[in-house]
Amino acid sequence: MTEALGEYRYNDAAGAIYRFTWNTFCDWYLEFTKPILADKESAAAVETRAVTAWVLEQLLHLAHPFMPFVTEELWDKLAPEGRARDTMLVTADWPRFGPALVDAKARDEMGWVVRLISEIRAVRAEMNVPPAAKFALFHMGANDETRARLARHRELIERLARVSEIGITDTPRAGAVQIVIDEATFILPLAGVIDIAAEKARLARERDKADKEIAQIDKKLSNQGFVAKAPAEVVEEQRERRAEYAATQAKLSEALERLAAL
Repeated sequence: MTEALGEYRYNDAAGAIYRFTWNTFCDWYLEFTKPILADKESAAAVETRAVTAWVLEQLLHLAHPFMPFVTEELWDKLAPEGRARDTMLVTADWPRFGPALVDAKARDEMGWVVRLISEIRAVRAEMNVPPAAKFALFHMGANDETRARLARHRELIERLARVSEIGITDTPRAGAVQIVIDEATFILPLAGVIDIAAEKARLARERDKADKEIAQIDKKLSNQGFVAKAPAEVVEEQRERRAEYAATQAKLSEALERLAAL
């Protein structure tokens, strides 16, 4: 973010702080910390609250150029109890973070947990699995490091991916979807959770709809008269819509392939 500001790339700087605040801090970190904070007096809870408060203060610093009034107000309201701030945000020193704050092993491990949960959630969404439905998660070919990660973060994975248990298998199971994370294959038995025939029909209808939209846009874009006479922003909008439909089409085809394996 500092580099982007120094080069006057304000959109990149704003995007960086937005993505970190929303996607990393709110979307994942706060969810990961909930079980730790349940025991308010534990050493882990005390440390986690302190880390959360520190990170929030850094976020206020970094968001201040884009949200000066809101961040200034929060900065004042979130001061340590019984102590006023030494300075306003507008005159505070810009944060400096050194390499000592980077724990590559922890970063890689939590990144792996996020990838696994995200992949399972994607399958749930693609297959229209009911939000309340739970199913077992099995893994095959996992190395020692992966097994250790699963053991350490079992409760997080079960809670956030909504799986009932995590087990080991030696062979792929019938009626199951497979996802691959690094060296390990994860198996999600969905045959008894969703109506496979109905889901195939729904996905096929959605893909047909996407196919028709793409064909209509292609017809427009192949018309030289339309491309020559229409405003540039209209032509670009059509190209963007086609890209969106193509991405949807690819996801639906992938979901149908997964269902075919069931």
